[in-house]
Amino acid sequence: MPRKYAKTSPPPPAPAGKPSPLLDTRVIYCGDNRVQLAKLPDACVDLIYIDPPFNSNRNYEVFWGETREKRSFEDRHASTQAYIEFMRPRCVQLARVLKKTGSFYYHCDMHASHYVKVMLDQIFGENNFLNEIIWSYRRWPTQCRFFQSMHDVIFFYQQTHDKGRPFNVEYEANSPSYQKRFKGKTQVLDPESGTRKLVIDEPSKGLPRRDVWEISILAGSSKERLGYPTQKPLALLERIIKASSNPNDIVLDAFCGCGTALVAAENLGRQWIGIDISPTACRVMAKRLRDVCHLREDENLWRSGRGFVVRDLPWTEDQLRKIPPFEFENWAVIALGGVPNKTQVGDKGIDGRIYPVSSMPRKSGEAVGELAFMDVWYPIQVKQKDKVGRPDIDSFEAALQREKRTTGFFVAFDYSEDALEEISAFFKRSGIMIRALTVKDILDEQIARKLV
Repeated sequence: MPRKYAKTSPPPPAPAGKPSPLLDTRVIYCGDNRVQLAKLPDACVDLIYIDPPFNSNRNYEVFWGETREKRSFEDRHASTQAYIEFMRPRCVQLARVLKKTGSFYYHCDMHASHYVKVMLDQIFGENNFLNEIIWSYRRWPTQCRFFQSMHDVIFFYQQTHDKGRPFNVEYEANSPSYQKRFKGKTQVLDPESGTRKLVIDEPSKGLPRRDVWEISILAGSSKERLGYPTQKPLALLERIIKASSNPNDIVLDAFCGCGTALVAAENLGRQWIGIDISPTACRVMAKRLRDVCHLREDENLWRSGRGFVVRDLPWTEDQLRKIPPFEFENWAVIALGGVPNKTQVGDKGIDGRIYPVSSMPRKSGEAVGELAFMDVWYPIQVKQKDKVGRPDIDSFEAALQREKRTTGFFVAFDYSEDALEEISAFFKRSGIMIRALTVKDILDEQIARKLV
């Protein structure tokens, strides 16, 4: 029978206003964390949690919650040495920005944990290692000729031995056998004799939490799940943030993925900073903060300490040429106010859909699917090409006719003369309008002019 944990009361809300004059909080930075961390001042963060890609040589199929986008998510590193070489300079920067009273948590699995521990001992110091936390969970077992792996490792370090480091003890309920045996008494350690003795403690707080944490992974049916393959449960991050920070402290996640640490920090009244290299991830976590935490992404509100902002999303044509195709498609569709297609493979010439405000639902029900109840929509096709040719336009025309749409949107860097001539001829033949937009139109905010 699983052990029940003692409930704790919610923390008080964080005080309004900026906690530090040295840096901005409630900001998501899009880009390489090594570059962004170098811009932060020394000793400015109270708590760091990171969950970097594991060195597991695995491929994932990712379904993002905001876009239901399916894409390949590949761990970046071909060897353990390459992984450590990638992580070392980043951990050095993380140690630099952590306050002397700060705490650091590194989440990893069995593939490289021993090498990570050696690296962290070198950076933070062996004497500053506090715990190897075991996150134990259960999932559907498979037939194999070895023991099932159902745990992750979280290394917990302090920056120095400063006594000002926060640590808020959480208690777990005494087991039924313990309660029956000691009947309301609690074992405590006598510091003088080194022996344990029983004292009356009604009601008992329970036992201080151990370094083995039994927290369920996210089930496929969980409302919390976004589809990210390594998404961690909110309860796990809340436990870490409660233990090693106080209200209005600054929490940093430099590999923030789908933003679980940021949501947990916001819910618990902490300030936060997130960094991720993926523009898609940054937009997904921004939507999550809006939907779950009811924060508004607004520059003016952020300046007054109430909203949040996303910084450094790709905005030049050169930058957008270099990002992966699925990221480019996602950027373009969202920039138009659309919803990216559910799949990248077999999308039948449609990368996204725009649902106008005037669209009225004619169908509803669970079986219909996400947004399928809206009958009025316009297809979007995106090509990361310098010049789209007539064959690309021909394919999109076929998609428009198949879906019986009267208008469609095409996004590319530019179009050949043949492509533009075909767009005009297609409208004369069929009455179907293709709006040809360039990346420059979007960046220069000329979309409205093109849509009239």
